[in-house]
Amino acid sequence: MAGLVQKPPVSYKQPMHGMLRQRFPSRCWGLLLASLGSLALTGHAAIDLDETRALFVKGSYTECIKACDQAIEEDESSDDWRVLLARTLLEVGRYTNAYSVVTTNLDRFPWSVKLRVLGHEVCRRNGQPEEAAQMLRQIDNLAGARMWSYQDAANMTAIGQTALLLGIDPKRVLEFYFDRARKREPEHRDPYLGSGQLALDKGDFQLASKSFTDGLKKFPRDAEMHYGLARSFAPSDRKRMIESLQRALECNSNHVGSFLLLADHLIDGEEYDTAAKTLDQAIAVNPWHPEAWALRAVIAHLHNDTNAEARARANALKFWDSDPEVDHLIGRKLSQKYRFAEGAARQRQALAFDTNYLPARIQLAQDELRLGREADGWSLAHAVHAADGYDVTAFNLVTLHDSMTKFVTLTNQHFIVRMATNEAPIYGEEVLTLLEQAREKLCAKYGLTLTEPVTVEIFAQPKDFGVRTFGMPGNPGYLGVCFGSVITANSPASQTAHPANWQAVLWHEFCHVVTLQLTRNKMPRWLSEGISVYEELQKDQAWGQQMTPRYREMILGKDFVPLGELSAAFLAPRTDQHLQFAYYESSLAVEFLVGRFGLEALQRILRDLGEGKEINAAISQRTAPMETLEKEFAAFVRERAEKLAPELDFDKPPPGQPAPELLESLPGGSKNFYTLTREAKRALKEKNWKEAKVPLEKLLRLYPGGIDSDNAYELMAQAHRGLGETNEEREVLARWAERDAAALDAYLRLMELGAAAGDWPAAATNAARYLAVNPLVHQPHGYLARASESLGQTNEAIRACRTLLRLDPPDPAGAHFQLAKLLRAQSEPGAKRHLLMALEEAPRFREGHRLLLQMTGEAGPTTRTMTNAPFHKPGPTNLTVSPAGTQLQRRQAPRENNKAVPQ
Repeated sequence: MAGLVQKPPVSYKQPMHGMLRQRFPSRCWGLLLASLGSLALTGHAAIDLDETRALFVKGSYTECIKACDQAIEEDESSDDWRVLLARTLLEVGRYTNAYSVVTTNLDRFPWSVKLRVLGHEVCRRNGQPEEAAQMLRQIDNLAGARMWSYQDAANMTAIGQTALLLGIDPKRVLEFYFDRARKREPEHRDPYLGSGQLALDKGDFQLASKSFTDGLKKFPRDAEMHYGLARSFAPSDRKRMIESLQRALECNSNHVGSFLLLADHLIDGEEYDTAAKTLDQAIAVNPWHPEAWALRAVIAHLHNDTNAEARARANALKFWDSDPEVDHLIGRKLSQKYRFAEGAARQRQALAFDTNYLPARIQLAQDELRLGREADGWSLAHAVHAADGYDVTAFNLVTLHDSMTKFVTLTNQHFIVRMATNEAPIYGEEVLTLLEQAREKLCAKYGLTLTEPVTVEIFAQPKDFGVRTFGMPGNPGYLGVCFGSVITANSPASQTAHPANWQAVLWHEFCHVVTLQLTRNKMPRWLSEGISVYEELQKDQAWGQQMTPRYREMILGKDFVPLGELSAAFLAPRTDQHLQFAYYESSLAVEFLVGRFGLEALQRILRDLGEGKEINAAISQRTAPMETLEKEFAAFVRERAEKLAPELDFDKPPPGQPAPELLESLPGGSKNFYTLTREAKRALKEKNWKEAKVPLEKLLRLYPGGIDSDNAYELMAQAHRGLGETNEEREVLARWAERDAAALDAYLRLMELGAAAGDWPAAATNAARYLAVNPLVHQPHGYLARASESLGQTNEAIRACRTLLRLDPPDPAGAHFQLAKLLRAQSEPGAKRHLLMALEEAPRFREGHRLLLQMTGEAGPTTRTMTNAPFHKPGPTNLTVSPAGTQLQRRQAPRENNKAVPQ
């Protein structure tokens, strides 16, 4: 194969200055250089290469091209001028000119790897992939023959880039080329850019961030460094990404990459007009940038403008009609809009252009998985991992697949549910039951007929949820995600400080199934999320979100988002609170539309979206002009905020300001929400229970819906408990529990109090509430078992006991004994086995022995039992028992005088 690439002529094997050294003695060399230098200065000053490079870095491309042309015209012998000229021509879209510069200088600089590695990109941009591959082969031959001459940072980086393109181990490239180049010349920018780009290509955004951050310490005004750092933040921190892009454009106002990444971000936020203007800025610099036209095609596709989409795609492919990156980018953006089928089709087109284009293959793998085509998706992921072991997304997916093979699968006619093996027996059936309820309710309400089963995957590890959902671990804050016919969710096991109601989460996500399928995934995020939160509240007023003092402040302040900009509010929220507010405001928008125009109008809007109509046009046609809606919605939201506890004052007192008098018995008692809460907490901390009740009573009377952090119900319950007012404590806790879908402390205390008072219906109700948040702890199952038994609900009690025993309860003997009694009452097998397991745990359990006497007596006179064969020495028994029973005999054996039946 090496013979296919012709080697340079012998006369060009060594650089020109090497030939000159052979002709002139070393003692004359300095004089010769001095004379050449003086000749170069004759007429006008020589053009400086570093100064010209600075023109490129700051985006003065026209001046850079002129300077390069002048230097080359003056017979400048360095390949660096040709490389810089070709690079600049590429930057402004003069692809054929760049191709001419490279190809006409290959013979002049047969030893130049920098010219050839750039030539690889130039040839590809001009639709010459075979010639591009030849460039790499030439570099490989040169590096193999004369690596000693490429020890500077620029050449080492160029060879490292070539090695990556030839498929060399990325870790070796990083260490052997980029890291060594950086150590050798710390003040050279190329190694920082090379290692950062390598990390981005492999999906290692943390390493990419470090590489570009290190580079910026040396080159703080380098737009390419800021741009690389922005790309490293793009998957996880949009706010920092925007900040880095702003710095990049401050350094280089013509930086095309920054315009493109910003436009990409704006498309995600559905700010299509602004994205189009940003792309205009990129195209003004480079009229033929493939990525710019690909993003224009995406916008046209989302606007259902097929002609504009075709023109934009044709422009993207003008110089290379089989460029796989174009369709890959279009497809990736469509998939980010949840149009996975359309995105997958684009990836297949990209792979038709280049079957080995790995970015398209791994994106197609994720698309197939999100479409529920799991066999194809996992197969593609494994293939990518086999081809590139350093692709982080492929590695994560393959690792996840190994874990998921151990999942339990539960199915019925409409759903496929996958869960961890230890969780499925505990609440798997409840998951199916809830999903069936959601299907019956929501499909009928919105007029959807499901044509295929919906897949629901529940992950005990947040990192696994992140990989399955986003391809990468992380992305905290998401409880569940719906792709259309596939739902992924975090299990209760993954929830720590802020537990959520898993039933509400699955109801929310199944609502997405309905709306996404109705619209063929063609709906803005705000409407999709708004309907799901709205439907949570329709199912249970304790679900969803309610107005809070913080939301009131945001609405009446500067955080209210106009209706037409709601989707952008999800993209780069300033804080987690702002993200939650985006969900809440979206639900208010849906409530406003339904209340003002009826559910039928919302249903028609969804159908219009499915037919390809733009959201604002659909809303205007089915309701009112957008200008009118914007005003009416803003007034609706403001009124909702102002009606929150109107008799309370929600102005925050300045920090450190003395608390005003607040007791009802004193004139001018405070009605400030924050002051009342602060004084109540102060009194509770000092255990002044009665004093704390005064502000809390006012808060509960004036703001009965307040269940956010430090809510008055919780604080009042502490005061009642401190005073021993059990009935009052139960009452206030019950009011809290009715309003809060995740009040675990309230549920648990109500179970305790209900059991102590013999109020088994209350105990059962709160056990069910607790299990809707966390079914993986033993307490609610224990209370549910006792309550169900007391209420005569034997089957429910049996299920609760069985589940309780899976959770390693603190009293396994009691649980086995209760289950034995319940099974015996139902004449079900297994009663004696559980009784013996109870006795194994507690050998002196008198009540268990009495029950065993009764059960063995019921077996009939022909069966030998412990009662008619008392033993003084351990001996065999004819009892048929489980291995646990056998262990019981072994445990009792050393006690020679132990009687079979304690008296």
